Amino acid sequence: MQLRYRYRIFPTAPQRRELARVFGCVRTVWNDAVAARKHAHAKGLPYPLTSELDKALITAAKRTPERSWLAEVSTVPLQQVLRDCHQAYRNFFDSLSSKRAGPRIGRPLFKRRTGMQSARYTQRGFVLRPNGRLYIAKVGEVTVAWSRDLPAAPSSVTVIKSPTGKYYASFVVSIDGDAERLEPMADPEAETGIDLGLKDFAVLRGGKWIENPKFFARLERK
Repeated sequence: MQLRYRYRIFPTAPQRRELARVFGCVRTVWNDAVAARKHAHAKGLPYPLTSELDKALITAAKRTPERSWLAEVSTVPLQQVLRDCHQAYRNFFDSLSSKRAGPRIGRPLFKRRTGMQSARYTQRGFVLRPNGRLYIAKVGEVTVAWSRDLPAAPSSVTVIKSPTGKYYASFVVSIDGDAERLEPMADPEAETGIDLGLKDFAVLRGGKWIENPKFFARLERK
């Protein structure tokens, strides 16, 4: 079973500038991929494969004056957004053909500069440090507000900037499906008081105790 765990993060001013650069590059690659597939559909050409778009929209684009700034960020989120775009199209096509259950899914749209911004990193693009910080490729070590322990090592992390200007890290982890250890995801916009301690990681307003993160203890022992 795969679950998402989301936490507030607090990038420094220079890190926020780097993340803004990442978000802009990710948005550009997504929009270029959508434009390429729109063009192919209009001309009756075959559906562009992700591998083809990777070469054209990332590798080759970095060598052009118009897209040279793509080289300033990690390639990991750029390649990942192409995979995400392809999956969005698959979901759209499956929805059209009734292969996908649930409400009808719309065609992938161009992303705007306003609203929520995000960039997804696979394990090649991030590391959880023993000190509890999140290292993001070409961004640096970012402070994380750990509200609970991760039950396992994450396979990916999505860095998010909300419309209100807050930053989050959303980790994907795979577990065995022990329902008793799962809790509902907290509202990321909700505010709460926290008392930090030594034996226990924190006590939230309302009396809930949070144990010290054991995942980082395991990291320290390695």
